[in-house]
Amino acid sequence: MKALVLERKGELSLRDIDLSLEVGPDDVKIAIHTVGICGSDIHYYTHGRIGPYVVDAPMVLGHEAAGTIVEVGSHVVGLKIGDRVCMEPGVPNLASRASKLGLYNVDPAVRFWATPPVHGVLTPYAVHPASFTFKLPDNVSFAEGAMIEPFAIGIQAATRARIAPGDVGAVIGAGPIGIMVALAARAAGCSRVFISDLSQEKLTIAGRYQGIIPVHVPTHALDAVVARETAGWGADAVFEASGSPQAFDNIFDVVRPGGALVLVGLPVSPVRLDIPAAIAKEVRIETVFRYANVFDRAIDLIASGKVDLNPLLTNTFAFKDSIRAFELAASGLPSIVKVQITLPDEPH
Repeated sequence: MKALVLERKGELSLRDIDLSLEVGPDDVKIAIHTVGICGSDIHYYTHGRIGPYVVDAPMVLGHEAAGTIVEVGSHVVGLKIGDRVCMEPGVPNLASRASKLGLYNVDPAVRFWATPPVHGVLTPYAVHPASFTFKLPDNVSFAEGAMIEPFAIGIQAATRARIAPGDVGAVIGAGPIGIMVALAARAAGCSRVFISDLSQEKLTIAGRYQGIIPVHVPTHALDAVVARETAGWGADAVFEASGSPQAFDNIFDVVRPGGALVLVGLPVSPVRLDIPAAIAKEVRIETVFRYANVFDRAIDLIASGKVDLNPLLTNTFAFKDSIRAFELAASGLPSIVKVQITLPDEPH
């Protein structure tokens, strides 16, 4: 099949590649319709690695995907040919200790699409376990279905924050994940969420949502804005979604006493954390690595109309223009939030 292949750092090609499409008894075969470009895809393209995961052989990119089932395994129930679906891209060892604890996202044996050496799904067909394949409601489009995966990170973050109705949230970083974290926090019960960034363009997009309040960092410090708007108390839950080392400077000034700091962004190197400041406020620190057991919740929120991800879809490309799509996504233009690639939905 033809696929978008990362040959090595900085080099993409759209070419034929031999990928296994054997459908096991518990699997489904999916005709891929839409694939989103994730920050990790871009990072592998521009840097050739993320931490210990190194691209040392050609790898198909893409893990945010939706499509249509074209074949089902003999043991599969609840899914059928013709169903429109999205797929959770990480498949753990269900017999592992982490999986038994409900923490399958941190199972050391997890196989995650487009994470070396596992191929992704920017290709016409993919085979996936039925247990990690989710039917899309009729009112959820393929484009929205392909955004369930990044939105699931937001749901995971909001869950870890233990948000209570009426809480005040604050998000550092207004990239795709930061905005989705803010939307998830609002859906979880936050009365308002402040979101900060250096880019006014990104903040303008985030500010279109009711209850999400943009804070332009070059003009106003986030801690000062939150203090002013909460009578000096602070935010109940602060989400770090930028991965910038500078974001950790005075971060505990944003959190209320007894509040939560949820770490979502992944810095490329270790950062300094002011532990005495955290202890003085007895701040609870949580971390997020992908997600576990939240895909169905993310789909239900989209289907209910409570969360609308469509304003975040800024660019769509045909499969034949995949390389151009990656070049645009990697450009870092602040007006770009989510770039998607669509494949033909007829047999091919």
